[in-house]
Amino acid sequence: MKKGIMHCGLVLLLVLLTAGALQNPFSLSYVDAIRQTQAEAVSAKEDALYQEIIEEAKAYTIPPEDARVDKVWKAVPGINGVQVDVQKSYDKMKELGEFKASLLVFKEVEPEIHLDDLPPSPIYRGNDQKQMVSLLVNVAWGNEYIPDILKTMKRYDVQSTFFLDGSWVQNNPNVAKMIYEEGHEIGSHAYSHPDMQTISKAEIVDQLERTNDVIDATLGVTPKWFAPPSGSFSDTVVNEAAKQEMHTILWSVDTVDWRKPQPQEMVQRVLGKVHPGAMILMHPTDSSARGLEQLLAGIKEKGFEIGTVSDLLAETRTEFPKPTDKSRGSEIDTED
Repeated sequence: MKKGIMHCGLVLLLVLLTAGALQNPFSLSYVDAIRQTQAEAVSAKEDALYQEIIEEAKAYTIPPEDARVDKVWKAVPGINGVQVDVQKSYDKMKELGEFKASLLVFKEVEPEIHLDDLPPSPIYRGNDQKQMVSLLVNVAWGNEYIPDILKTMKRYDVQSTFFLDGSWVQNNPNVAKMIYEEGHEIGSHAYSHPDMQTISKAEIVDQLERTNDVIDATLGVTPKWFAPPSGSFSDTVVNEAAKQEMHTILWSVDTVDWRKPQPQEMVQRVLGKVHPGAMILMHPTDSSARGLEQLLAGIKEKGFEIGTVSDLLAETRTEFPKPTDKSRGSEIDTED
């Protein structure tokens, strides 16, 4: 009996001593100090990583470029700049606990001056920092070649801008709908293919308005790009197009397909002149229809994307800074 009582007493004493030790302010302070030291070590490590990202980000920064009126190329669209999103990059790296370029997250920064801020001026090309080109297909004839051209573009997943003559749309509404339903952008090519530089202001306005009216009635869209027939224009043409909220579009590379060159000759001509931001003029001709597949393949092999005029002249970028060697070529994520 006495042994049992003594045993219980010893157990109780141990419990009390243990509880006392835990309640001891010196013991609690010691535990808190260890925890704080560990937390500070983690915080210091995380802060160092954050600061490293800030420092590394400087090497990847590209300032935005404002739209401008160039002496040679006239209106040139701006392009977004690039910055590292430090917080999002840090969030992706903190579990790893070290900097890794392949985990950087980028965000685009808009320029201050946009294409629409410029005075009315023709556009010959996109921004030369953009690895994209656009095909401008002027249509006033050549119906027999359009289906093959559309099939080839679809096979290569390419959308282009078709500039339609108003009288042609009036006479060929189903073909116009076929082009639009294939996902291509629609622009204006005047109503009756006149020499826009030689006609009166009233006739210019009539050509622009009638074309937009028939395109809207047929397709339900209002063009925002105008390609003057044969590239003939004047300041009055550009200004009147601007009043109807259209930019005047020219080109920087010409297929010269209306001369009926051999398809291979046409392709080599274009591929020898293509450049970042190129706008490539073509028509629905036999040369273009037969050479288009090789042309599209060649453009893509040179590393260019192919988009509509709206895609090309937009300020969004097609490329971001490349990762450094220490990332071993991994792709860098963007904010999207």
